[in-house]
Amino acid sequence: MNPRWRLVLLPVLLAPMLVACVQTGGVNPSVPKTEVDSSELDRRAAMRLELAAGYLARGQHAVALDEVKQALSLRPDSREGLNLRALVLAAMGETDAADEGFRRALSLYPRDPDTLHNQGWFFCQRGRMTAAQAAFNEGLAQPQNRAPARTWLAKGVCEAMGSQWADAERSLQRGFELDPGNPAIAFNLAEVLLRLGQLDRAQFYVARVNAQAETANAQSLWLAARIEHRRGNAAGATEWGERLVREFPQSREALAYGARRFEDGGA
Repeated sequence: MNPRWRLVLLPVLLAPMLVACVQTGGVNPSVPKTEVDSSELDRRAAMRLELAAGYLARGQHAVALDEVKQALSLRPDSREGLNLRALVLAAMGETDAADEGFRRALSLYPRDPDTLHNQGWFFCQRGRMTAAQAAFNEGLAQPQNRAPARTWLAKGVCEAMGSQWADAERSLQRGFELDPGNPAIAFNLAEVLLRLGQLDRAQFYVARVNAQAETANAQSLWLAARIEHRRGNAAGATEWGERLVREFPQSREALAYGARRFEDGGA
């Protein structure tokens, strides 16, 4: 299934590194603990977090929370576990608990870029735009940030949600410079450029998404049609619209094209 770029889950679901499997049996409490025991705990906690991330992605929030709780019972100070717990609580609408969860993670792991990324998106989804941008900026300032492009993407999408189009363009452009192959960045940048009336540039970025069968989707085809419509190219808008209807006939975007609602984005 092709992703919906504007609906892509932006928070970082931290993937715990699975350690090598260690054969286990009954544990004799009289035997001193060794690194083998620690590795086994890490493995079991990582497996629980992997399950929790899967349940969260499928919208099974209560089950995801149970899995996270079991992981944290094994590793109470797990950075990944604390992050995932806060994300699950946020998805469940437990705003205060999620907020506290991110704060606890940052108290244990100050200036952690992954946690700051997740916290920033949490703030953004709740309309706390100033706090969101502060978290994103702090995460981007950390030299240990291993994937800044994803935070530039989140920052740019958040700015677009607040109709801060010029800021969104700058953030998404920076993300594209760091990760030019990322279709989510290219799509969102094209959307912002359309809003700004920079139609040639918008056309360039969405074309990168639509050029690959594995990345083209209903949203990107509809965006291409909307850009051509804004350019006054009726033939181009029809060409993209017909492809949209042919490949994704049941999509909201295809329905919007059928009604010729070029200005509303199909939402």
